[in-house]
Amino acid sequence: MKHIGMIALSLCAVVSVHAEVIKTTANNGNLVMENVPSIPTTLVDALNRYQNVRSAPFRAFTQDGNSILVSTRFGEVSQLHRVDMAGGARHQLTFFDEPIGNVARQPHSDLVSFTMDAGGNEYAQIFTLDPATGNTIMLTDGESRNGAVNWNNDGSAIAYQSTKRNGKSNDIWMMDPNNPSQSTMILESKDGSWWGPSDWSNDNSQLLAQQYVSASDSRIYLVDIKTKKKQLLAGNVEKPTVNYGLNFDADNKGMFFITNEFSEFEQLAYKSFSGGKVSLITKAINWNVSEFVLSHDGKRAAFSVNEGGLNTLYLLDTKSFDYEKVSGLPVGLLGSLEFSDDDTKLGLTLNTAQSPSDSFVLALSKQATKHGDLSRWTYSEVGGLDTSKFSIPELVEFPTFDDRNIPAFVYKPENKAKKKLPVIISIHGGPEGQFQPAFRSTYQLWMDKLGAAVIAPNVRGSAGYGKEYINLDNGFKREDSVKDIGALLDWIKTQPDLDENRVAVFGGSYGGYMVLASAVHYSDRLKAAVDIVGISNFVTFLENTKAYRRDLRRVEYGDERDPKMRAHLEKISPSNNVEKINVPMFVVQGENDPRVPVTEAEQIVKELRAKGKPVWYMNALNEGHGYRKKENRDIYTQAVVLFFKEHL
Repeated sequence: MKHIGMIALSLCAVVSVHAEVIKTTANNGNLVMENVPSIPTTLVDALNRYQNVRSAPFRAFTQDGNSILVSTRFGEVSQLHRVDMAGGARHQLTFFDEPIGNVARQPHSDLVSFTMDAGGNEYAQIFTLDPATGNTIMLTDGESRNGAVNWNNDGSAIAYQSTKRNGKSNDIWMMDPNNPSQSTMILESKDGSWWGPSDWSNDNSQLLAQQYVSASDSRIYLVDIKTKKKQLLAGNVEKPTVNYGLNFDADNKGMFFITNEFSEFEQLAYKSFSGGKVSLITKAINWNVSEFVLSHDGKRAAFSVNEGGLNTLYLLDTKSFDYEKVSGLPVGLLGSLEFSDDDTKLGLTLNTAQSPSDSFVLALSKQATKHGDLSRWTYSEVGGLDTSKFSIPELVEFPTFDDRNIPAFVYKPENKAKKKLPVIISIHGGPEGQFQPAFRSTYQLWMDKLGAAVIAPNVRGSAGYGKEYINLDNGFKREDSVKDIGALLDWIKTQPDLDENRVAVFGGSYGGYMVLASAVHYSDRLKAAVDIVGISNFVTFLENTKAYRRDLRRVEYGDERDPKMRAHLEKISPSNNVEKINVPMFVVQGENDPRVPVTEAEQIVKELRAKGKPVWYMNALNEGHGYRKKENRDIYTQAVVLFFKEHL
C-alpha cells in the first residue's frame, strides 16, 4: 500500500477546478495548493532522507552544570530536551504542538522560561517550566507579543518586551513570575521603535535598555527601575550609529557594548560610567563582533566574530581587555554562548557545511583567556546521509555595475561528466540579513537530485561588510540590489561549468521580493522563480504589516506616506510590473504571517493569473513567516524540487 502513485491521493486531496485553477489540500486541510501538480511517490521516496535531518542547538546549562538543555525535533516541531552527558540520550521536557522559542533559566534554580507562539503568528507568550514536575505556566496575557526575557540577578523578576499596552508599541515591562498579573511597565516606546532589556545591575536597581530604530540606528540607555528615568549611554539621534548593550561589568562601574561609531565594523567596547571613556577592545579586528557573554564572576567573557560569514570564538580577560582566539574549533558558525554557573565551562552551538547544529561544551582554564578541551554533547541524525561528502562552498566575488565586488558562496555538485550545470540563485532575506555557509541539506538535495549548482550572494544591503555596504540599498536605492543579481547573471555567463541558459532564482521574505524583482528585470535570462513569503508591493506591505513593526520597516524601505516615496515604491513594486514577468513562478506563503501578510502573495498570484502567466501557489493555514511544521515543510520541499525539475 506504500506506493499508490501520487502523494496527493495518499493525503486525501480535495480537488476543484474553477477558472483553470486546480486546488488540492493536504495535512488535514491545513496546506492549500493551487496548480501544484501531484507529487510522484518516487520523488517523495527519493527526498525522504534529506527531510529527516535534525539539529540540537544548545539552550542552557542546568543549575549544577552537569547537564544541558537543547532543542530538537522528534515529532513535527522542536521541543526542549535535557542531555546528561557528552553523547548522551535526549530526554524530552516539553510536548507542545508549536515549536519552543527563546529559553532562559532562572538564576539559582532549574526553572526555565521559554516563549511560544501559535501557528507562526509570532505573538509569542512567555511561559515557565519546572523540569522536575513538567508543569508549565503561561505568564503573559495570551494576546500581546512578548519576548527578550531577561531574569534579574536573584531570579525574583523578569524584564521583557511586550506590546500589551496598545497592541503595537514595543515597551519594556517587569514581572514577578509568581505574581504575573501585576506586571509593571518601566519604559514606554513613543516613536515606533523597538525596546528591550539587556542586563540588570548587581542590586537589580538599574537596567541596560536597548532601543532599535533600524539596522543602522540603535541606542543604549540606563534605566532606573524605581523612578523609570532613563539616561542615554550610547547612540545619537543626529548621527545614527549601531550600538548594542551587552552587560554591566562586575562592579557596575561601566558596561560592555558593541558599536560601529568608530569604525566601518561593529566593535566590542567598554564604557566607564564615571568618566564616559570608551575603550575599543577589538580595534584590531576588522569584522563585526556578533555575540558576547559575560561570566557570572565578571572576570572573563567570550565573544564571536563574523569573518566574512564564518565565526571565530575568543576568550576575553575583562580587566586587561586581552583576548585570545579559541583554537581547535571546526570552521563554521557558532552561537548560543553561555557560561555554567561555576564559570568552568562554556556551552555553545556549532554548525558547519558538513554537520548540522549540535551542542558542545568547552572546558575553561583558570586563566581568563585559556581553555581546555571541547566536547560534543549531541550527535544529530542526518537521515542516513554521508554528510562528509556534502559540498563545501567556495567564497567568490563578482563585479557589479558601480565597480564594487559582491561576495557570494558557490556550491557545486560532483561533475564527472564536465557538463554545464544549471544554477539556482538563493537570495537571503532581511534585507539586512547575511547568507552564511551553514549546514544546508536542501542545497545538497538540489545538487544531488537536480545536478544544480547553488549560488548564495550577499548583495548590497547585507550585514557583515561594514556600515556603508548595509546602507547601499536604502530608500530610493532599492533596485540597486536587484542590479547586483543582474551582475551575478553576467558572472555566471563567464563560468565554463555553469549554464547561463538554465538559471532559477529562489528566496524568502525580502529575498522573495528580490525573486519577483529579478523576474521583472531578467525574465529573458531566467527559467524559474520561487517566491517564499515575499513582498510584492511595498505600499500594501507597509500598510498591512503588523503595527508593532511598521515604523521599523519604514526606516528601511521608505515611508509610504510621503508622496514622492510612495510613487517610487509603487513604481518598483513587482505587482505593478507583472506584464514584464515571463518566467514560471512558484509562490509559497503562510496564512498567519505577521511580517509579510498573506495578501502580498494573493495579489501577485491574482495579477499573474490575470495576465495568463504560469504560477503555482501554496499556502499553509497553520504557519506564519516560513514553515516550521515538518509535514508542511516536507511537501513544500518536494514541490520545489518538482517545480525545478519541470522548468529548470
